[in-house]
Amino acid sequence: MAKHAMLSSGAKIWRSLACTKSELRLDLTLACGQSFRWRETAAGHWTGVMGGRVWTLTQTEDTLWYHVYKNQEGQKWGSDRKRRAGISLQEENKSEKRFKGALKIEEDEIVAETSVQDTDEEKEMLRDYFQLNVELGELYREWRAADPHFKKIADIFTGVRMLRQDPTECLFSFICTSNNHISRIQGMVERLCQALGAPLCQLDQTSYYDFPSLTALADSSVEACLRDLGFGYRARFLQQSAKQILDSHGLQWLDGLRSVPYLQARDALRTLPGVGTKVADCACLMSLDKAEAVPVDTHVWQIAKRDYKYAAGNGQKSITDKLHRDIGDFFRKLWGPYAGWAQSVLFCADLKKFQKLKEIPLMQPKKEEEDRDEEETRIACKKTKMKVEEN
Repeated sequence: MAKHAMLSSGAKIWRSLACTKSELRLDLTLACGQSFRWRETAAGHWTGVMGGRVWTLTQTEDTLWYHVYKNQEGQKWGSDRKRRAGISLQEENKSEKRFKGALKIEEDEIVAETSVQDTDEEKEMLRDYFQLNVELGELYREWRAADPHFKKIADIFTGVRMLRQDPTECLFSFICTSNNHISRIQGMVERLCQALGAPLCQLDQTSYYDFPSLTALADSSVEACLRDLGFGYRARFLQQSAKQILDSHGLQWLDGLRSVPYLQARDALRTLPGVGTKVADCACLMSLDKAEAVPVDTHVWQIAKRDYKYAAGNGQKSITDKLHRDIGDFFRKLWGPYAGWAQSVLFCADLKKFQKLKEIPLMQPKKEEEDRDEEETRIACKKTKMKVEEN
């Protein structure tokens, strides 16, 4: 059985991109609630599905390393094109036999990449996914100058980039986020892919699946299937939104929203079942190239009140459309056209899982002081010992 790739086992199967950690930190970017398909499969190694392919990513100080898994014949397991073409649920299920047959890979075997064309394509996919054309260091400098609070956390939470995800995957993943938390959302998205997505490969007894197509999501049997899997009321929203897109707009509609203004794209998404302002803003920011979109939930509202003394709406118990717009405008005025990117840094810094990072700079001086005291004590003891011996 094939295993998850590790950089320490040899660099032959890996390809690389020049990218410093100040421009991209995988541990923060892939685990801060933007995408729900990535897992840390070894220390500093992240495995997930992107563009119909299974990847493992890791990094050193100035290099992003990646490996893309293939079958025995050296072909990619999946293609982003099939999802965009709306492959049907029945067609996806036909791939099960091919999948099981192809899993007869000799133990520990990972086939190395051989095609220059594939390598170039994969580099472009990574550059696009992480939006590496955007100079994050320059944005951080602008946000530091404009915002004293951002300046406090910028040095700790560097390299938090905004992903450019597939619009279908991004939108339908965020429909699952209603009244939910990150770890549970990850489980739901995985079950969604296992139930409706095409199988891609198996590594260390973990099976990977592509994200379902719109056609698969719109199938009339989907709601009952997802309710059985614990999706609750979200099951209906997922099926009905997919059906409405196909019936009213067509397969390319979501991709087409990348080329329209932000507010137009957001309002178009809000016509779908289960898509409120926050979910629409998430899809706009994380998949539709709307860098100014600022998703506002109770978490972001709390940040605005606590760290920026934002007083509007203090008497309210819930976030209205007006409050959502006002908080978004407040941050857009403060941070500029990439306000959504800056907000993601603050959101990341506020997550419980990353609180230990804030303690490290505070502990360092204390540790240095302790080390200095220990050294002084050791010298004093040595001097005392020498005096005793002299006497």
